[in-house]
Amino acid sequence: MAKLSQERFQVSDRVGKVRQGRSDKRRDAGGQAGGQSRPVVAVTGAAHDLGLALTARLARSDRFSRVIAIDSQRGDLTGVVWRIADVRDPVIAGRLAGIDVIVHTDLDLAAGSDPKARRAHNVRGAQTVLTASAAGGVRRVVLVTSAMVYGANPDNPVPLAENAPLNADPDGSVVGDFMEIEQLAQRSPRAYPGTEVTVVRPAALVGEGIDTLITRHFEAPRLLAVKGCAPRWQFCHVTDLMSAIELAAAGEVAGAFAVGCDGWLDQGEVEELSGLRQIELPAGVTFATAQRLYRAGITPAPVADLHYVVYPWVVDCQTLREAGWRPEVTNTQALAALLELRAGHHALAGRRLAKKDAAITAASATVAVIGTAAIVRQVRKRGRDS
Repeated sequence: MAKLSQERFQVSDRVGKVRQGRSDKRRDAGGQAGGQSRPVVAVTGAAHDLGLALTARLARSDRFSRVIAIDSQRGDLTGVVWRIADVRDPVIAGRLAGIDVIVHTDLDLAAGSDPKARRAHNVRGAQTVLTASAAGGVRRVVLVTSAMVYGANPDNPVPLAENAPLNADPDGSVVGDFMEIEQLAQRSPRAYPGTEVTVVRPAALVGEGIDTLITRHFEAPRLLAVKGCAPRWQFCHVTDLMSAIELAAAGEVAGAFAVGCDGWLDQGEVEELSGLRQIELPAGVTFATAQRLYRAGITPAPVADLHYVVYPWVVDCQTLREAGWRPEVTNTQALAALLELRAGHHALAGRRLAKKDAAITAASATVAVIGTAAIVRQVRKRGRDS
């Protein structure tokens, strides 16, 4: 597994770009773009979640001649060719015959996953797919990471340019997985000179089957806010992510690029639309308490993950915009979809709770509230004992 250095790295010539003359060419009756033969595309993780929905979409697209579905088990989707393989197993190279493009979506992004098992799956899978693709003559690999790799900071410009440095912490969270995958992509021109690697970075992902610490933030009774900060919310619905990936797989956009809804929502708009009130606390109390609870195993993610719900990380989707792409879903619509999907779920500090537990802890809406309550109890106890 590749090890990520502690240094930040800057994306330069890998920043996303539009393939001139591709996106505006009409397709002929045979579905070919500009007379070129249509590529064969494969999707990993094709039997579940994003991979399943994407495979179905690509199978309907006239940009591709054939769709290969790759997963460790066969799915029930018809109209595609199934090849059974584990993306972490080097023998997958033997399953890539005749494939021009591979889209790697077989990622574990679940908030409750074991961190070590998740990283082994995510990073090793991406590395194996890249190596196997180069060995098998695959021309293009599309990797999906996240706009979280830019980092969430109080002084981030809104929006962030696609060529902004990747300032996320390379920690044990899923963001750390994305950072390692990004480094694999950055090294690809030297390691795999015959394979083009495209990286797609969605904003906060929303849609059926999406369960992340960001979506769980909206399952809490209150929304956390840090004093003196102005959160900005930008979402990416899976429908728009899939349309962006389709362009990348077809070679109409390349490099590393972001995808998300146009613009953003401020905290007030989010509160008004969601009906959820905020609880505002000092940054020091919030992050120090979150770190202690994470180390104690009470919360599922490092404190750096909390930055993504209190600091801005809005991205400018310039590459897709120049390709003529426009999102179908607005931030308001994406938030509405997220809120609809949260029905029946209750979370606190990223950890899912049973309904009875959620009722008991409703007053403690965030990890910071838990920490504040604990501090108050300690102070009161010391006062009684003195």
